[in-house]
Amino acid sequence: MASFDDATLGINTCPDFEATRSSAPKIRKTQFGDGYEQRVSFGLNQNPKSWSLQWLYRSTSDADAIEAFFDARAADNAAFDWIPPDDTTSYKWVCEQWDRRLTSPNRATISATFRQVFEP
Repeated sequence: MASFDDATLGINTCPDFEATRSSAPKIRKTQFGDGYEQRVSFGLNQNPKSWSLQWLYRSTSDADAIEAFFDARAADNAAFDWIPPDDTTSYKWVCEQWDRRLTSPNRATISATFRQVFEP
């Protein structure tokens, strides 16, 4: 399994701030006619995270390396290991969408969303 890190890509892979972490707990709820509501957590890993990240004003070669990493996993949506900015533990992620914006000559900004997945 590949890792999205400096050693694998050969560049600084640390995203620029502001990075946004989102949570979407898996909850099933049932509402009854009298206004009563019942909620229950669903599944083993019921609180996956996602990160909205940016790599601002990177050189064309650094942006190429980041985008090539994402492209290599796009065909089969393969997961990769990554350590979030506020953590020290590596988790498994997929990147299903990213954007590349040309910001000036020989500079680009990459925006991506990493979604946490649970697999062996």
